[in-house]
Parts: sequence; C-alpha cells; structure tokens
Amino acid sequence: MKSKAETKTETKTETKSENKKAPRRLFGTDGIRGAANEFPMTPDIVLRVGQAMGHILRSQPSRNKHPKVVIGKDTRLSGYMVELALTSGLNSMGVHVQLVGPLPTPGIGFLTRNMRADAGIVISASHNAYMDNGIKIFGADGYKISESMEREIESLVYEADLNSLLADSSSIGRSKRIDDADGRYIVYAKNAFPLEYTLDGLRVVLDCANGASYKVAPAIFGELGAECIVLGNQPNGFNINDKSGALYPDRVAEAVIQYRADVGIAFDGDADRVVMVDDKGHVVNGDHILAMCALHMKAQGRLPKNTVVATQMSNFALDKLMGENGISVVRTDVGDKYVVEEMRRSGYNLGGEQSGHIIFLEHTTTGDGIIAALNVLAVMKSSEKSLSEMNERMVDMPQVLINTRVRRREELSQIKGYKELIADIEKRLRGDGRVFVRFSGTEPVIRVLVEGSDRSKISQYAEEIATLLERELS
Repeated sequence: MKSKAETKTETKTETKSENKKAPRRLFGTDGIRGAANEFPMTPDIVLRVGQAMGHILRSQPSRNKHPKVVIGKDTRLSGYMVELALTSGLNSMGVHVQLVGPLPTPGIGFLTRNMRADAGIVISASHNAYMDNGIKIFGADGYKISESMEREIESLVYEADLNSLLADSSSIGRSKRIDDADGRYIVYAKNAFPLEYTLDGLRVVLDCANGASYKVAPAIFGELGAECIVLGNQPNGFNINDKSGALYPDRVAEAVIQYRADVGIAFDGDADRVVMVDDKGHVVNGDHILAMCALHMKAQGRLPKNTVVATQMSNFALDKLMGENGISVVRTDVGDKYVVEEMRRSGYNLGGEQSGHIIFLEHTTTGDGIIAALNVLAVMKSSEKSLSEMNERMVDMPQVLINTRVRRREELSQIKGYKELIADIEKRLRGDGRVFVRFSGTEPVIRVLVEGSDRSKISQYAEEIATLLERELS
C-alpha cells in the first residue's frame, strides 16, 4: 500500500506533466464559450481575459483619457460572476467600464460605436442552455475583433505575467452602470423601420427566449404600433432558451394559429438571430428571410452588385430563386463572422445564415434578430402582401445529409476516385442541385450533403459518396 507521501509526490508529478501540455484554445467560431465554472469560463480565466484586453487597449492609441469598454449580457445566472471578473480585470489595467445589463448582442456593437468606446463585450452563450456562458468581443468600430487579436489575447492569458503589467494605484479604472442603454437601442432599432410605415393593425407573436430581448423587443414592436402577444419574457437565470425562442419555432407557430396572428417572431438568447412564422403557421428560416429582403432591396436599387451572401449550409433553392431574379449568391464557410467578413471585403450589404443570423450592413455590424424582423415587416408593408404569400415564392429543395465516421482526415481532392465521383454526380444533377462535403470541426465525422429535386436520387448520390469516403478514410 502506498503512503500518503508517495501519493502526494505522484499527484505533484501528474500536475507538472499536465502543465506542460499545450494550452487549449480559448476562442472558437464565435468568441469564448463553455460551461460556467468550467474551463474556460472560470473566474480566474475570465479575469485574465479582462486583463489581457485591458493591456492591449492601454497599449493602443485611444480617443479617451482612459480606454473605455462597454459590457452587456444576457439573462443567465452566471452572467453576474463573469461580469464582475471581466470588470475587475479591465479596471486593474486602467480601463473604464460601462455596464449596460441585459441587452441583445447587436446592441453592444451599436453602443460601442455610439458611446465612442474602445471595445465592447457581450457575456452570452447565445442559443445554449443556461449552464453555459461565453464572451463575444467587439472592436471600436462595432465589428467583432479579428482572429489575430483573439490569438493575441490567448497568448497574454496563457504566457504573460499580467500582474507585472497592472496599472499603478492612481490609474485604476472605474466602473459605472448605464441606466438608459435599453432606450438607446430601442431608438436605434426603430430607425431601421421606414418612417412612412407603422405596424398599426398587425398582430405579432414575440418569443424572447427568456433572454436578452425580453424588455426591448416588446417595446420596439409595440411602439411601432403592433399588437404584441409576448412569450418568453420572464427570465429567472435558468430558463433562457428553455424550449423557447428561435430553436423552438413550433411554440410560436401554435400561438400564431391560436391568436390568429399575422406573424410570429422568435429570437435566441442574445437576439442576434431570428426565425419567423407566417400567418399559416409555417416556419420562415434565415434562407427565406434573405430571399424576401434581397428581392425587395434589388427592386429598390439598394442591393450592391445584385449580390447576397450566404453560407455553405443554405438551401440550393436560394441560389435558384435568386438566379431567376438576376441576383448572385456568394457562399462562405459556416459562421456569421465569415459572412460579415465577405460583405465588408466585397462591398455587399445583405447576408446571413439559414439559422437566422441576418446582417443588414446599412443598419448594423452583426446579426440582429430584431432589425431583421423589422425589415421583413417593412417588405410586407411595402408589397401589401402577407408573410405566407411572400414565403411561398421560395420552395426548399429536398436535402439529404449523411454523417460518416472516419479514422483519418485527408485532402478531399487527394482521395482516390473522389473527384471523378463528384463530377459524375454533379453531371447527373444537371444544375438542379448541389453537393457539399466537409469534415466536422468537433468530431471524427465527414458530412455529406446532397440537394436536388428528386429525393430518391439524391439519397442514392449521398450514399455513393459516403460509401467511398468511409472505405478510403477508414
């Protein structure tokens, strides 16, 4: 039997060995995210993130005597803990912090610019359950920070002696709460709706997912004249996204039918995405919202280069409808930040994801569920059509997705027979569908997506591709 001393020695050795491991990445595709009180969402890591950000901001030129950061959050219980840790880290580096409380993610992008802050932070895990939390960071321009800045923050968190970089005692930052942030965002969002219209006579079901939009969304749509039936506006720290909001549009659909509403609108926990429901109870996803708005904006001469930006997951029906109406679709990797990057790089002003992240660069710097919904309602008002009439213009193409487990990754073009098979299937599709294949970013799986008008044929094509990949990569 081992002695206590031997056990202690072994434990220490194991810890040292663990410490030698390469640090895990903090940032994913949309900021930092994880279970509250587990890596990386622990108070000590969050504090260091705040300090790292503070050091970077203090090292850069600022229009403010002290660099200034705006911090908002959603309604989950752990938001208080994360807010305090971030604020402490920033203050310790001489950064002033302005706390705005629960507010949609795009609202922080707006306030960062509007208040001439040097950065903005959203404490949210978006559509995840209450147990998770996250950190999204905006630059002074209201856009999410670059990957290079994310890497710089990671490097400081893991490698720097941050205590040696602290501000002196006379330069410690201050914190204060901003009481009128809700009102500022409400006015900003309403300005995205044309002045010549109101929502008088429109009955709207809103589902705020017990999240960040629970106060502002009913106010915005109500002040514009809509009769609002509001769901998911009683947050308690635990019920955010709980069988409500954009991930559960059936709840809104039932309410639309029950109350004979004209439209249903469901947001996720931080309200950067929206899913809508038409007057017949049919779900209207991000692809359909993009299509409606693109057609309207082109007719008004407001769609630069007659182009809309979508991701690889958007249904081929979007490409087909847009092509029939003289509009090009540019596709990006999955993730709204890639959509925004392409829009800014190429001068486009409309883009989004099937999941409901819709970006109108005329109004906002990131996905904004409220502003997206207002734009759809503006199209309804302008066209004098119901949402169901508008929704019928696009009929989704059948889609087959097969997830195949593999043992290794390889450049797809190098796999024996792959290019030839894809070329053959695309020939068989005759331009009426598409093939999309990608490796999962989180598990040993390759995803095979085939779209086309004939479900039995595309099922066959997907199986052919999956069988080849399984054989060659096992």
